[in-house]
Amino acid sequence: MKSEKLSTLVARAGSMADSNGHVVPPIAMSTTFARDGEQRLLSGVDYSRDGSPMYPPLEALLSKLDRGVAALVFSSGLAAAHAVLMSLRPGDHLIVPQACYWGFRKLATQFAADWGIALSLVDFTDNSQLAAALRPGQTKLVWVETPANPSWEVTDLREVVRLAKGAGAAVCVDSTVPTPVLTRPIELGADLVLHSATKYLNGHSDVLAGALITAQLDERWQRICTHRHDAGAVLGNVEAWLLLRGLKTLEVRVRRCSQTALELATRLEPHPALHAVLYPGLASHPGHTLARSQMDGGFSGMMSLRFAGGEAAALAACSKLRVFVRATSLGATESLAEHRATVEGPASRVPRDLVRLSIGLEDVEDLYEDLLQAFAG
Repeated sequence: MKSEKLSTLVARAGSMADSNGHVVPPIAMSTTFARDGEQRLLSGVDYSRDGSPMYPPLEALLSKLDRGVAALVFSSGLAAAHAVLMSLRPGDHLIVPQACYWGFRKLATQFAADWGIALSLVDFTDNSQLAAALRPGQTKLVWVETPANPSWEVTDLREVVRLAKGAGAAVCVDSTVPTPVLTRPIELGADLVLHSATKYLNGHSDVLAGALITAQLDERWQRICTHRHDAGAVLGNVEAWLLLRGLKTLEVRVRRCSQTALELATRLEPHPALHAVLYPGLASHPGHTLARSQMDGGFSGMMSLRFAGGEAAALAACSKLRVFVRATSLGATESLAEHRATVEGPASRVPRDLVRLSIGLEDVEDLYEDLLQAFAG
């Protein structure tokens, strides 16, 4: 039988009837597992930190979706990112994009300072900057996030991989926003793919989780596996079950959110209250052509609005929203809005006129009318 399509894989996530006839997999709550009189494990599982029985079907599915050879789930997206950083050694060189999730940038900056890692922050929309920053033999990891949160700049994954591999560096791509529905970085040459599974993969604002998928079972992957075990950065059994459940609707959610986001961005772009709509699906976006070449069938449900009236107008619009929920995070069924500079605090690099939107599954007309009334004087 030829390999199943993504839509079939997610729709059947864990839904293979077991010997007891369960179509929906039961939740295994035990954290420890019995041995026989000869001290042999009855189930092959020892202790849930060593590998919960809830993980295999979930990790196998994640690996298939991102075209990898193995996957690991973690207690959060940042826990997964930390495991990748811990695979580095003092003296190694790490390259991180200037435009990326602020929580990771903060983690990477502090990690580099504490562990003797050389760190370069680079504008990934300019490949010449990346080429100049690479240090052959010392650069061990290039971190990519595309589209980049919250400006939604697009990075050329093929070119980054080419440059990084030429210098002997691995490439890890945070693909939280496009998900494997829209982009599969391993197919483009990446070594590792990260997801904050809290977001689109789960999609219901009720699970904190992270995931890593690898293209090869190498020494780096072994170090990452060891770190998850030794640091205890493991996902709970209930959370693993909920994540598997959320994945069943991943494709239909991502495609619906993307469709609605494109419609909203198109309608909002000429609005006089805004001086920019940041969305890769718009032809006016600097990364639109590139996004079309590496995003399959949509541009995600994420966009940002920049207000002509500055911070005051942005905050005023947020305060008037009725359908959008004013909250952090993204990728859920409900639409969210937040003033990122306020959320990130005084050190934020985000323009203070910017409001980030996560488009959910509501009717496009309800969302559009909510934004129009929020823009009104």
